[in-house]
Amino acid sequence: MRAISRAESDRKTPDRAAARPVRRRLSVDRRREELINAALELFSRREAEDVSIDDVAIAAGASRALVYHYFGGKQELYLASLRSAAEELEARLRPENAGRPVERLSQALGRYFDFVEEHAAGFAALLKGGPANRAGEVGEIVEGVRRRLLRMITEEMRVADPGPVLRITLRSWIASVETAALDWLEHRDMERSELERMLIDHMTALLEVAGRHDHRVREIVTVE
Repeated sequence: MRAISRAESDRKTPDRAAARPVRRRLSVDRRREELINAALELFSRREAEDVSIDDVAIAAGASRALVYHYFGGKQELYLASLRSAAEELEARLRPENAGRPVERLSQALGRYFDFVEEHAAGFAALLKGGPANRAGEVGEIVEGVRRRLLRMITEEMRVADPGPVLRITLRSWIASVETAALDWLEHRDMERSELERMLIDHMTALLEVAGRHDHRVREIVTVE
């Protein structure tokens, strides 16, 4: 049998390296961020139990093994995605400028809606879902954002220990903001600036009503 020369062998053997899909070399943080962004997009449109690791891998252009390498499993990926969205949203709520409390609240609300608009998938994934998604660590992540927003508002009002009337009033307003943001993302049939002004007016009206039930709230409204 005639020996096959090296040159002939090279011509007959497919170039496996060339056949392999080329993967981008990304830093650990950048790759992790891409996986989280892909997961948030999927979790915003479907229930968490309907999203698989394979779905995330395909959406991110990564391998299944890589997703497991970074997160260990779907629940860990889900929690990491929600934490990422929550941390960025909380960072945007930090007061930046001086001015009257209502002005600073308006500015914070604007930054809140900046996040809603720029990271619609993360916001929707953070807040959507049924009761099953509100237990344990997931519920703690969502409640953490709400507590931060409540604390920010009471600090702006210079209220160290809000009573039940003020606490319920502010938590009701926060729930209204969340509902309004999700509705706005779904319909987009109202100018964002108009929605923000309406929510600030909503807060003013709620405080006026609360003031009828608690003189301390009435004093805050009078000072404003």
